[in-house]
Amino acid sequence: MNWLLERFVSRLVRKGKLCITDAAGKLRVFGDGSGDPVHIVIHTAAAERAIAIDPTLAVPERYMDGEIDIVEGDLLSFLQLVYSNMDETGSQLFLVKLGEALRHPFRRLQQWNTAARAKRNVHRHYDLSEELYRLFLDEDMQYSCAYFETPEVSLEEAQRAKKRHIMAKLALERGQKVLDIGCGWGGLGLDIARQFDANVLGVTLSEEQHRVASSRARDQKLSNRARFEIVDYRSLKGPFDRIVSVGMFEHVGINHYRTFFDQSARLLADDGVMLLHTIGRSAPPAATNAFIRKYIFPGGYIPALSEVMPAIERSGLIVTDVEILRLHYAETLKHWQARFQKNRARAVEIYDERFARMWEFYLAGSEASFRWQEMVVFQIQLTKKRETLPVTRTYIGETEKQLADADGKGPGKFTQAAE
Repeated sequence: MNWLLERFVSRLVRKGKLCITDAAGKLRVFGDGSGDPVHIVIHTAAAERAIAIDPTLAVPERYMDGEIDIVEGDLLSFLQLVYSNMDETGSQLFLVKLGEALRHPFRRLQQWNTAARAKRNVHRHYDLSEELYRLFLDEDMQYSCAYFETPEVSLEEAQRAKKRHIMAKLALERGQKVLDIGCGWGGLGLDIARQFDANVLGVTLSEEQHRVASSRARDQKLSNRARFEIVDYRSLKGPFDRIVSVGMFEHVGINHYRTFFDQSARLLADDGVMLLHTIGRSAPPAATNAFIRKYIFPGGYIPALSEVMPAIERSGLIVTDVEILRLHYAETLKHWQARFQKNRARAVEIYDERFARMWEFYLAGSEASFRWQEMVVFQIQLTKKRETLPVTRTYIGETEKQLADADGKGPGKFTQAAE
C-alpha cells in the first residue's frame, strides 16, 4: 500500500474496523476492531496514490471508475466509519483539511453564477432524463427534503407533509398571485393552484423540468392557474402576494445572495409572505465538497446561516420565522437510495455503470452528511411588515391539519373549509 495512504488511514481510523485490500492483494486492518467491519478493495496503485493526495475527491472518483469496491458493508457504513473518526486531532485529518484550505479561496470564482452560467449548471443536473428521476423520487417528483411527521410514514406521505408545511407557513389566501422560484417538476405549484385557486408562476432554468411541469398542468386541467416558464428569477417583474423557493437557493452562489434577496424584496407585495427552503450548514462557512462541485452541482454552495442573514437584513425583508430541519433529509435520502438500488439496472441502461456508481455515491454521501456531519435544512419565513402574520405559530399547525384533511379531495376543498 502507498505509504502515505497507510499513514493517513492509520491516523484517521482509531475506532471501528476498516479492512483494506490494496492493489498488491495484501490485506491491512485499521481501527480497534469494534462494530461491524467494512472491507474495501483498491484495485490499482494509481487509485492508492490519488486517495493519498486528495481523499475527498479521489475516493468517490475512483469508486465511479471501478478502481474501488466495497466487498463487506456498503457505502453508507464506510462513510459512517470515516465520519465517526473525524472528531480526532487536526493532524490526523491533515490531507482533508489541506484540501479544504486550498479550495476555500477559489469558492467565489466557482460560484460566479451569471444568468448564462446558471443555466449551464442547471442543465448539467436537472436536464438529465426524466426517467432517471422517476427511478428514485416519489410519485410527485419532489426533489427536496421531505417532512417526516413520524418515522414510519412513506416517502409519498412525507413529501405531501412537506408541501403542507410550506403552504401553511406561506399563510396562503384564495386567489393570490404566487411565485415559485425554482419550481422543479411543478408539484408544489400545482398543489397551491389547486388548493387555493391561486395564480401560480413557476420558473426554472431546466428544459426538462419545464416540459414535465407544463405537461402536468395540462393533464390536471390547471393550465389556467399554474403556468411554468424558463426564465431567470433576476429578470422577473412583480408584485407577488406570496413567493416560495424550495431547493433552488443552493444554486445561487455566495456572490449573488444580495441580488437574490434584493430581487425577492422587489417582487414581494408590501403585505406579502416569502418562504425560503434551502440546505444549509450548522458549521461555519466552508468550500463546496470537491466531488459534489465537479460531478453533481457545479456552481452550487451550501451556506451557513451567518452568510444568509446579512443579505436578508440589507434587502429590507424581515425574518419572521426560522426552522431547522435536521434529520428529515437523511431519511429522505435513505428512501431515495433504496429506490435507486431497486431500479439500478435501469439506470445503467439509461446511462452506464460509471454514472450509476456516481449517483449511488452522491446519494450515500449526501445521506451521511445529514446524519453525521453539519448539513441541515433551513426554512426561513420573510415579510416586509411585522404585522403581516399572526404573532404566534399556532396558525401553522392549524392550516396543516386543514390541508391534511383536504388532501386529495379536489380543488377548492381547503379554501371552502377555511371560509
